[in-house]
Amino acid sequence: MIVFRYLSREVLLTLSAVSAVLLVIIMSGRFIKYLAQAASGLLDPGSLFLIMGFRLPGFLQLILPLGLFLGILLAYGRLYLESEMTVLSATGMSQQRLFVMTLFPATLVALIVAWLSLSLAPQGANQFQLLLNKQDALTEFDTLEPGRFQALRDGTRVTYTEQLSDDRINLGGVFISQKNVSSDEKDRGITVLVAEKGRQEIRPDGNRYLILDNGYRYDGNPGQADYRAIKYDEYGVLLPKPDVSDEVTDRDAMTTSSLIGSDDLRLRAELQWRLSLPLLVFIVSLMAVPLSRVNPRQGRFLKLLPAILLYMAYLTILIAARGALDKGKIPPALGLWWVHALFLVIGLGLLYWEPLRLKMASRRSALEVARG
Repeated sequence: MIVFRYLSREVLLTLSAVSAVLLVIIMSGRFIKYLAQAASGLLDPGSLFLIMGFRLPGFLQLILPLGLFLGILLAYGRLYLESEMTVLSATGMSQQRLFVMTLFPATLVALIVAWLSLSLAPQGANQFQLLLNKQDALTEFDTLEPGRFQALRDGTRVTYTEQLSDDRINLGGVFISQKNVSSDEKDRGITVLVAEKGRQEIRPDGNRYLILDNGYRYDGNPGQADYRAIKYDEYGVLLPKPDVSDEVTDRDAMTTSSLIGSDDLRLRAELQWRLSLPLLVFIVSLMAVPLSRVNPRQGRFLKLLPAILLYMAYLTILIAARGALDKGKIPPALGLWWVHALFLVIGLGLLYWEPLRLKMASRRSALEVARG
């Protein structure tokens, strides 16, 4: 039990450190992407951390298997390097027994990954999709920031204001440039509105208007003289109505119970993918135990690169098989399971090859001694 607790602690500590580093790297990249979208007005800046919270389970379900794989390689590699594994081997610690002891942290990680992939990650994806639907319903005035040009998603209108009240109703120093496009999508010039101030109003019929005071309207084509200028005391601009959709169409946002029993290939592929992630944990643990065996003279990182390449091959083939299953190129009964079976055989081969090689070498030596 002392050895078991020691090995489990080493693996779990290394797993936690590696997973934390990977999580920071991945979330930083995604946060920069969402931050750029918020800067361009596509997302509300106040919802960035909420978005990252919804995306966190989806990140963790992929990070934890890799973190466990690297954790076993690094933790056991250090024990081999410091000859601690040599001492344990002298007391009867075989590769198979070492793998059995590794099953405890592997089972713990597999349970967490199963909870994430089957329950928490779909819920997070669902809330993320609903949040994006709300963001899509925002007008440029909902995300407008003073002193910054704000463009619509389709690029037909650009809005600017020097001042904006805290309740986002009153504006000062307003500039609006709108491209006029006819029904046949031909460019009909632009309209430019400038005003000393403006305000948003909601009429009894539910329509929202931007009321501009003391300004000018210019219509025409850039570079041409056929333009007109109109001075106004008050001018109303109809704002689009928010169209918030509660429909979630992404399959990764569907509950696992709704995927069970479905005849849709895409939904069956999604279900098999979610079930594959916990199974992935056990198989990569099986491969990591023999791959962590290093010669103290060679260093602990000798087998790290081949091991990572093997893990990447496993995950890449699994993703490719998922895509093929989506398109009906693989029978649903075969699904993704053949990929796990393939790497299970590879893992068993790695686990039993070294003891078998040593046993055969010992027999050869005994035969040579007997003949001599």
